[in-house]
Amino acid sequence: MDNLVKKIGLIGLSEGNGHPFSFGSIINGYDHNALQRSGWKVIYDYVTKRDISEFGFYNIKITHVWTQDSSVTKKLMEACKIPNSVDDYTKMVNEVDGVIIARDDYETHYEMAKSFLEAGLKVFIDKPLTTKIDELYEFIPYLHTGQLMSASGMRYARELDDVRNRLDDYGDLRLINGFVVNDWNKYGIHLIDAIFGVIPYKPSSIEYIDSINDTFIIHLENDIPIYINALGNVPKMFTLDLIGTKKRTHHEIEDNFSMFRRLLWRFSESFLSSTPTMEPGQTINSIKILIAGEVARKEKRKVFIDEL
Repeated sequence: MDNLVKKIGLIGLSEGNGHPFSFGSIINGYDHNALQRSGWKVIYDYVTKRDISEFGFYNIKITHVWTQDSSVTKKLMEACKIPNSVDDYTKMVNEVDGVIIARDDYETHYEMAKSFLEAGLKVFIDKPLTTKIDELYEFIPYLHTGQLMSASGMRYARELDDVRNRLDDYGDLRLINGFVVNDWNKYGIHLIDAIFGVIPYKPSSIEYIDSINDTFIIHLENDIPIYINALGNVPKMFTLDLIGTKKRTHHEIEDNFSMFRRLLWRFSESFLSSTPTMEPGQTINSIKILIAGEVARKEKRKVFIDEL
């Protein structure tokens, strides 16, 4: 393999999360029949609609994979053209230049990432990075050096490009309202990253509204409220409404392929840069909001971000 091409290890699997197949296909390309047999129809459907030119990066390739289920490991190797597997993910440390922890069971992230970070490898961790403040502070030095990257792909959602580039068109923002499937701890990060990927304002506090749904109000320093509604077991939805004095818009975020490719491009570029390709404060800010929201729910009070 060309010395320019960095070898990447892929670590999966967590329940209900097909990101190993998405990320693997985007980086390595895919085998049509094997991906169809993988059991991830939604991924197969959106991957096979894309042009061949949209697959692959010139400087990274997934060469090793580990999951805790050997049958899934085999499916990943076949679908995403990965030549090697290991029976213990720590064995990748001396085999690869970086790893992608493509699991959203955040309870495992710190333990899985630790040996790779200490060895000096580049690491990408799927969202959310963590829900523990002590683990966040362990991660912070690696975020600042650019060795570690973590975000939801929705930070780079194509459907929000117009908002990102023409925020002034809204005049004075009055309200941002978001709706997301499932729970706050695992899925709230999607909308947190999406929102703070397009607005420049800092959060000051968050509170929880006790109802049939999990509703959180993030208060910005300029008093603009952001409502995030985690609706539990409902049909899949990731939506945002922005209302300003001059304009209002509704956004259905659905293009997983584009957001994942944009995210993985930044990871690939991290191998060429001595500085972070994603501003570390963005990840730190998002995780603090996520953690503060859970504190607000448990303690039934407004929580100020600076408390953390």
